[in-house]
Amino acid sequence: MANNVNITSSGIQKVLRNYNEKQALAEYIWNGFDANATTVEISYSANELGFIDSLEIADNGYGINFKNLKIKFDPFYESEKALQLAMNRNKSVMHGKNGVGRLTFFKFANDAEWRTTFLENSKLKSGRIRIGVSALHNYEASLLDIPLSDHPGTQVLFSNLKISGEDLEQEIIPFLKSEFCWFLELNKKTGHAIKINGTVLDYTDNIQDEEDHILLRYEDSNTLFKVKFIQWKSSLNKELSKAYFINERAEEMYKEYTTLNKKADEYFHSVYIESEFFTGFDFNSSEFDTQVKLYSRSKSSPEYKYLSKKINELLKAKRKIFLKEYSSRLLERYEKENILPLYQEADMEHRTDLMNVLKVLYEIQPRLFSNLSIDQKKTLVALLDSLLSSNNRLQVMSILESIIDLEAEEKAELEMLLGLTV
Repeated sequence: MANNVNITSSGIQKVLRNYNEKQALAEYIWNGFDANATTVEISYSANELGFIDSLEIADNGYGINFKNLKIKFDPFYESEKALQLAMNRNKSVMHGKNGVGRLTFFKFANDAEWRTTFLENSKLKSGRIRIGVSALHNYEASLLDIPLSDHPGTQVLFSNLKISGEDLEQEIIPFLKSEFCWFLELNKKTGHAIKINGTVLDYTDNIQDEEDHILLRYEDSNTLFKVKFIQWKSSLNKELSKAYFINERAEEMYKEYTTLNKKADEYFHSVYIESEFFTGFDFNSSEFDTQVKLYSRSKSSPEYKYLSKKINELLKAKRKIFLKEYSSRLLERYEKENILPLYQEADMEHRTDLMNVLKVLYEIQPRLFSNLSIDQKKTLVALLDSLLSSNNRLQVMSILESIIDLEAEEKAELEMLLGLTV
């Protein structure tokens, strides 16, 4: 049977214009995990010229039930807003939206065919769905007389491909590592995996720092939290830095941004917190709630407040180590860019003074140094250099306190550097 979706082919391409081939291919993997798959396999082969002549993405999810085909395909994007790259803010399941993934293939192929097997009334059934790039608003679907497989799942076969083996290996696979590393780590105990030509996708080269088996115990109720911290070398694309709350059955119950997310530095991290305490937990509550709850497991409970405090302490301690290391690299870059003033041999002590203040300022407030042009960097450094040379160091401290919210420990460190302590 042939069917039309509720938007033209050119309209679909226009609305999906912000996708690139990396994001498009990732959508098919997300669609598999959204269908409760534990394994998604990418299989491809390249010809003698290096171009990919076959590409397939298969999953062991629940398949596409043809009873729901019209729901899945017909009401396609009533507005552009519905097409934006989006995901559930507080849960990692159902990452994609119906319709997003299935038509993005035009970014890297001309044709796509779905071969799906699903359960209906306890019986396995299979069907095929075909869509071509010249008519993205049309799809052909047919039920088959005999199931294609002895278990549910979906294969998507792409043909007339526009990408090379080098594109896939040098650009797409590294993107997939950043896209899925946090998710695969989250679902490690349940055996979730992405395989590429039979080899499990290894994202360990994207790990900067890792600490596992951190045990936090709230003594008053003997509540135990098992914590794993990971710092990533590169950003997590749209996911950003989050804490994941997992119950004793390894089920994700909730996720939220960490307090150190988006601090204008490259401290990309994930925190996985596992505890029986999260079963029956009221995640919609506030830690400032004063109303008595029907049950004690909420953000206002002492256990949760204890956990939040300990997690923030962990993240700050890890970030401080990272920023100390990164500040040295920042100054090396400033030297290469000729941002730092030139000093005579007799003035090297003054140079060391400036370098130390710049390092501490970055460690306290990286945002001061972010998104600056070369001229702005030179202006900032020259201003600090001038103030430090003026011997009016109280003025330096006064200016810094007016633009930076300093904690007591940070203020003490700056005062010591500036020679303001007795």
